Amino acid sequence: MNSNKIMRQFALVLLVGAATQVVAEPASAANLQTLERMLEAQGQSQLQVQRQLDQMSADIDNIRGKVERNSYDIKQMKERQRQLYNDVDQLSRQPVKAAPVAKKAIAAASEEAYSKDMSENDAYQNAVNLILKKKDYQGATQAFESFLTTYPNSVYKPNASYWLGQLHFAQNDLAQAAKNFEVVASIKDSSKRADALLKLGMIAERGTDTVKAMSYYTTVVKGYPNSTSAKQAQSALANLSKH
Repeated sequence: MNSNKIMRQFALVLLVGAATQVVAEPASAANLQTLERMLEAQGQSQLQVQRQLDQMSADIDNIRGKVERNSYDIKQMKERQRQLYNDVDQLSRQPVKAAPVAKKAIAAASEEAYSKDMSENDAYQNAVNLILKKKDYQGATQAFESFLTTYPNSVYKPNASYWLGQLHFAQNDLAQAAKNFEVVASIKDSSKRADALLKLGMIAERGTDTVKAMSYYTTVVKGYPNSTSAKQAQSALANLSKH
């Protein structure tokens, strides 16, 4: 009797163990599938994050390139403005009246350097002041254009045309710059002729007209051999000869 009871209990234990194993196996498979889905989702998430990082890196490189380009353009613009300011500053320091000499010399100097028309003097000086004092380059451009229209035969025509050429050159308006520099270059006794010819050479060079550029540079070197403009022209000729 006791032996049968023990056998029944043993059989019951075996049945329970078998049932437990059957239940556990599906649970383990389900957990494995869940784990696989979690790992796959994590992998997709990591891949998406990596793509975002790659895109951000490309965007940063692009922005860095634009910043470097803008910095270079600003530096070039400041250099052009500095040169323009220095040139006008030198002009403003020039005496407007001749020192006491012979009467004929006084008359000639006055006629060349200073107008008898006070309105003309004021208009010219106001245009210069827009650059020198106010740094209003756009306003100065309009003022010089108006001045040359109002006073086409002014004694200041060479200088006014030169500064107008410089203003257009600084704004990269090369066609208008060349137009005004040509006016200065046509006036043989202008103190700005050498630099006007140099600028015409630079404009021709930018327009890839090498022959014309070299012609202007050569004129500067031969006509004004001891000038700063001649040194710059000589350097430009040397560079063009290499190409």
